[in-house]
Amino acid sequence: MITQISDSLYTHLIKTYDGNLPSAGLHSLDEIRTQAFERFKSMGFPTVKQEDWKYTNVQPLIGQRYSLDTEMPSGTPALDKALIPKLDAHRIVLVNGRYSSELSTDEEIPGLQIMPIEQAFDRLCFAKYFAAYADKTDNPFVALNTASFTSGLFIEVGKSRQLQKPIHIIHVAATDKPLFTQTRNLYVMGAFAEAEIIESFITEDGAEHNLNNQVSEIVLRENAKLQHYYLQVAGPQSNYLNHTEVHQEKHSLYNNYNCSFPGAAFVRNNINVQMGDSEVESHLYGIALTAGNQLVDNHTIVDHIKPHCESYEWYKNITQDTSTAVFNGKIFVRLDAQKTNAFQQNNNMLIGEKSAIYTKPQLEIFADDVKCSHGCTIGQFDNEALFYLRARGISEAQARVLLVHAFAFDVTSRFLNAAVREYVEHLVEEGL
Repeated sequence: MITQISDSLYTHLIKTYDGNLPSAGLHSLDEIRTQAFERFKSMGFPTVKQEDWKYTNVQPLIGQRYSLDTEMPSGTPALDKALIPKLDAHRIVLVNGRYSSELSTDEEIPGLQIMPIEQAFDRLCFAKYFAAYADKTDNPFVALNTASFTSGLFIEVGKSRQLQKPIHIIHVAATDKPLFTQTRNLYVMGAFAEAEIIESFITEDGAEHNLNNQVSEIVLRENAKLQHYYLQVAGPQSNYLNHTEVHQEKHSLYNNYNCSFPGAAFVRNNINVQMGDSEVESHLYGIALTAGNQLVDNHTIVDHIKPHCESYEWYKNITQDTSTAVFNGKIFVRLDAQKTNAFQQNNNMLIGEKSAIYTKPQLEIFADDVKCSHGCTIGQFDNEALFYLRARGISEAQARVLLVHAFAFDVTSRFLNAAVREYVEHLVEEGL
C-alpha cells in the first residue's frame, strides 16, 4: 500500500522513472530494476506507524523537492575533513556518489579491482551477487536504490589476496542545489582474501541541502576477512539513509565499526549480517555522539542460519543538547543454528537534559543448544566521579571529556586499526 502519494520526492521520482528507468543495456539487470521499482511503488516511503521507523520520521526529508542530477560539481572539493592522521591507505573519492579518478590514488594493485559500478555490469561476480541479498529485505529505500541508482563503487579482492594497506573511501556531498543521490556499492571478498575498508562521509563547505540513499552489498567468500569502518563526519546540510547487507560464507570474518559524530542532521544506518554458512564470525561495534537537533538511528540484524557461528555486538550512544539516538538490534537464531554464541549490548549516556534515546535490543531464538545474551543501560554522568576529578584540579569540561572517553573505551578499544582508533577518540573529545 502506498502510504503517501502527495510528498514531492515520491511524486518527482514517479514522474521521472516510471517507465523510464536508467538502462544498463543488459536484459537481466533492466528486469531487476523494473521489478524493484514496482516494489517501491507498492510500498511507498515508510512512516512512523511502521515499527522499524517508529522513532525516525522521514517525512520532513522526503516532503521536499530535490534535483536527481548527480553530475560532478565544478571545482575541486577539499578532502581535509576526511584526513586521518598517520593513516597510510589507498584513497578512493566519490563526489555525490560518482567516482573521481582525479581525486583518487591511481595504483595498480595485483588482485584488487576498483571501478565505478557502471563499469562492472558485465563482470560475472556482479551478475551473481548484485541484488541477491539486499533486495530480499522489506526496505523501500533499497528497492528504490536498486531501481534507479546512478553511481557507486565496485570492489573485488581476489582469491588469497591480503591487502597491505587499507582502502579509504571518501564520500563527499558537494552541491549548489538541493540534491537526492542514490549510490550503489558492491564489495566482493574472494576466498581467503583479507582487506580493510574505511569509509568517511564529509560535506563540502557551502553545500546545499542533500539527501543520500546508499546501499552497499558485501559478500565474503570462504575464509575471507574484512575490517569495515564507517566514519560519519558530514555537515548539517547532509542526511543519510545507509543500508549495508553482508553475506558470509564458511569460516569468514566480518567486523564493522560504525561511528557517528555531531554534524549530519539525519543518519539512518541499517546493517544486516547474514551468516549463511557454519563456522562464521561477525563483530559489530558502534559509537554515536550526537549534538544539536541531530538524529542518529542504528538498526542492526544478525541472522544466524547455520550452526557453530558467533556474533558479538556492542553499541554506545552519547546524546547532547536536544539530539536523539535510536538503537534497534535484532539477533535471529534459526532452527538449524545449534551451538550459536551471540552477544548484544547497548549502553547509553544522556548528557543533554532534553536529549532522547530509544533502544530496543531483541533476540529471537528457535534453536535450543545456544548461548545468547542481550541487554541495555541508560544513564547520565556519574556525579561522584565528576566531583572526584574536579577535586583534583581538573576542570569540569575536561572531567566530562575523561568520563565520556572512559564510557566509550569498551568500544573504541576494539578498533584494530590504531590510526582510526586515535582519530575516533579525538573526534569524541572534539564533539564534546
